[in-house]
Amino acid sequence: MSHFSIQCRNCGKLLENAYCAFCEHCKDALLVTQYYDTRFSESAASGVWRFNWLPVHEPNISQPGPVVYRSKGLADKLGLSNLFIAFNGYWPEKGALLETCTFKEFEAAIVLQNARENNIEGLIVASAGNTARAFAHLSATTGFPAVIVVPRMCLMEMWYLEDRFAVPTLAVHDGDYSDAIDVAKRIAMTTGFPFEGGVKNIAKRDGLGIVMLEAVSKIGKLPDHYIQAVGSGTGAVGAWEMTERFVKDGRYGSRLPILHLGQNLPFAPMMHAWNKRSRTLSPEDLNPELISQITTRVLSTRYPAYSVKGGVYDALTSTNGKMYGITNDAVYAGMELFLKTEGIDLVPASGVAVAVLKDAVRTGAIKKDETVLVNITGGGEARLKEDKKTYSVVPKFISKNISEKEIEALLCNVLKKNS
Repeated sequence: MSHFSIQCRNCGKLLENAYCAFCEHCKDALLVTQYYDTRFSESAASGVWRFNWLPVHEPNISQPGPVVYRSKGLADKLGLSNLFIAFNGYWPEKGALLETCTFKEFEAAIVLQNARENNIEGLIVASAGNTARAFAHLSATTGFPAVIVVPRMCLMEMWYLEDRFAVPTLAVHDGDYSDAIDVAKRIAMTTGFPFEGGVKNIAKRDGLGIVMLEAVSKIGKLPDHYIQAVGSGTGAVGAWEMTERFVKDGRYGSRLPILHLGQNLPFAPMMHAWNKRSRTLSPEDLNPELISQITTRVLSTRYPAYSVKGGVYDALTSTNGKMYGITNDAVYAGMELFLKTEGIDLVPASGVAVAVLKDAVRTGAIKKDETVLVNITGGGEARLKEDKKTYSVVPKFISKNISEKEIEALLCNVLKKNS
């Protein structure tokens, strides 16, 4: 018997099981996991599997969790007395063992396990880099088939832990991340493997929400503030959903943490919309030409989970949250500051989060004695390369306008080559 049901955010309809779906009546509302046990608990299981609020039953994937610790160096630099850092990357000296160096590894583990339990035989995954690496790694180590679709513009920043031919990867040579998503959906329709689902996938959001589970377990209460860089915003929505469960539990605080979410200027469509308190993203803020000007390509989707019921707009509204625009210079300054004060390298998206923290403290949005959780969504790549061999991604290049017949022929060859 399952320990959860799935409920529509809009109409409240309950489903016992659904994979990457919207409510049949409410096409613009997310489904959300409702766990029958409303009290948070932990078991003796290892890694992420010790938490009860996950949509899986009998996990058989080995998956380490995040490391949450009280900051000393960065906290002292900013004058904060209760700064906690969720480090999601490779830092063995601190106990952080995510070899893909990204919190997307939690997402991949939960999604793959949930897919297996739903009798899914393979997945099509679109990514701008981090998600690709996480799914490729777990696909290779667990034997669960996956086809990765990425934009060519992100290849320079991509690497895999496994041999370059271990997981089939397709690169859209004439499009961006959003075009890769479009192609991935078309490939899914052709192959019969479902599209991984993005924000619609409850397993993806609950997997990313593991950071909040670990944080509350470590801190003993909900933080006053939560900070994260966002592209699609799925991770922030997952964190918000977890905090709602903690408030319902009642033992960890009665107020939702204020969300402080950052995007990399000049591509910051959610920031611009939120600052106008608009639920609708402006087309000019989604201009693909802006993407070429940012340093954090992993934050570059033109299909963010903002307007949908239960998405970023509602999360910000519910928490009285704030959005920040971070320049490229500020991103690099944030990365350098973290390295100097905490002692480990960060990926650019995490530099956005550090810059958001600095701005929030400077403007008084965060007080010196408040409890703050910063989600460092990726880091330790330089540290990893001291211990592990990594591989450049060598994909098969395709056009965003690839035909269905070309998809069939391509996948026949690609899947045969990787079988």
